[in-house]
Amino acid sequence: MKFITDPPIPVKIQKMKERVRWRHTSIIQRGIDQTSMILDDGNDHNPEFSFMVIGDSGSRTHYEHNPQRQIAELMHKHGDDCRFVLHTGDVIYIVGSQEYYPQNFIEPYREFLLGGENPKRIRYDCMVFKTPILPVLGNHDYYDVPLMSRWLAGTTLPLRRWLRYKDDVEIGWHGSYQGNAYARAFLDYLKAQSGEQLEFHLDNHYTAKTDTGRCLRYEPGVFTRLPNRYYTFRYGGIDFFALDSNTFNEPSPLPTNPEGEAKRRELQSKRQKIELEEIEILAACANLKANSAENDEKLDALKAQLYQIDEIKIDIEKQLESHSSPDIDFEQLDWLRDRLIESWHTEEVRGRIIYFHHPPYVTEKSKWYQAQTLAVRHRLRACFDQVANTLGSLTQGRAIADIIFNGHAHCLEHLRTTDTGHADSYINCIISGGSGRRPRYQREEGTELMETFTDNTGNYNRKVADSLLFVGRNGYDDQQRLPYSFVRVDVQGASQPKFIIRPFVAERFQDEWYNRQLEPFTI
Repeated sequence: MKFITDPPIPVKIQKMKERVRWRHTSIIQRGIDQTSMILDDGNDHNPEFSFMVIGDSGSRTHYEHNPQRQIAELMHKHGDDCRFVLHTGDVIYIVGSQEYYPQNFIEPYREFLLGGENPKRIRYDCMVFKTPILPVLGNHDYYDVPLMSRWLAGTTLPLRRWLRYKDDVEIGWHGSYQGNAYARAFLDYLKAQSGEQLEFHLDNHYTAKTDTGRCLRYEPGVFTRLPNRYYTFRYGGIDFFALDSNTFNEPSPLPTNPEGEAKRRELQSKRQKIELEEIEILAACANLKANSAENDEKLDALKAQLYQIDEIKIDIEKQLESHSSPDIDFEQLDWLRDRLIESWHTEEVRGRIIYFHHPPYVTEKSKWYQAQTLAVRHRLRACFDQVANTLGSLTQGRAIADIIFNGHAHCLEHLRTTDTGHADSYINCIISGGSGRRPRYQREEGTELMETFTDNTGNYNRKVADSLLFVGRNGYDDQQRLPYSFVRVDVQGASQPKFIIRPFVAERFQDEWYNRQLEPFTI
């Protein structure tokens, strides 16, 4: 039975537009830019500030220890002076369902929420942040569950929770409904308003002004909603761009030639192989006895393998099903291109940070070979090339973006691109995707990332990035270490800022927790 489905890209785009009443008459009349916001906390003009980055935080139900809560406590301890938190996606697992927000988001991050001293009283669609948590959508935030699977999971959910069932599939009555739960939790859900109510809302909350028109005013402790699934804001002279990579990650179609047919057979064979592996893991789960600390750890590891297999299967299906031109969200990519060009022409802007879910560069074991990784890299690269061609010498040798933050890979990683032959050269990429979900291993092939290019002489390989730091699962059996992580970023300097990256780790080893701060590094 298929437990997880991923909506088509056109459906994701259209549903999200409906929820924010994209370009509604009342919005156009007021000259509102629905992709911009002002983070109005009274300190947004200070050039020196700090923020934190987390991702893939939506941990499963933990009855004795919760990695997500460990990270939240570290964040509260070492980030009390931080102005906001960027979240790189996958807020809720295993599907972004409303019924998992209380235990997988509100409870762990209660110190960041108004009224957090009584977290059970906070509705997921009425959250107000004291310290802003500014997310982007991850693939799990869009995932849905077929009706029959929802019915089976929903009817057994109370019993599974009461018995602390060892094979809990973390699915209940609901899926995400094409990202609807995320939209109600974080976006300014204008779909719920109409007529005079909508007019009043727009006049009260879209009072900030930028060069592109009126926009939403985000006020910590008062009104904390995002304008859209992708958006931008400026803080301390740094332009932040939040993207929805779920709508430009579809793999290119396999070629209709012998090479393409060979690749198709290879993918079909790989799918059969991992389906057999999946059956073996399910059998191993069934043979383990419940209510044993040792077995609970083994079950957790086996279920982590199952979820990883699910991701690989979805990636394979996307490749096999892509018979025609892929659906690409050019509207969003063109928006990013134009806003980056505008940012470089704005004198008061000192730097640029982009964050989204799917990493274009990564060495986590299962992600480097995913077709979605390549798709995101190529589409972002094409966008950057257009920006560079327009700007010419205006960048003065600086990278198009100072930092790219991603999630999706369950690790903490710092990579730097080399001379790729394109405008994504010499960019620092930081993956902060280890903030709650079980960490994963690094690939065995090493830290140098090679890519195959084609010119008029044929195919050739070129190094495109180096992995400079990787914090993920390591060791096996009783020597296995599970490091969960987040990063704090201190922005310093004047005209050309310095970004001091401070990684923090909460590691579980032999049923104990150990907290540590890694050596800071400067970008």
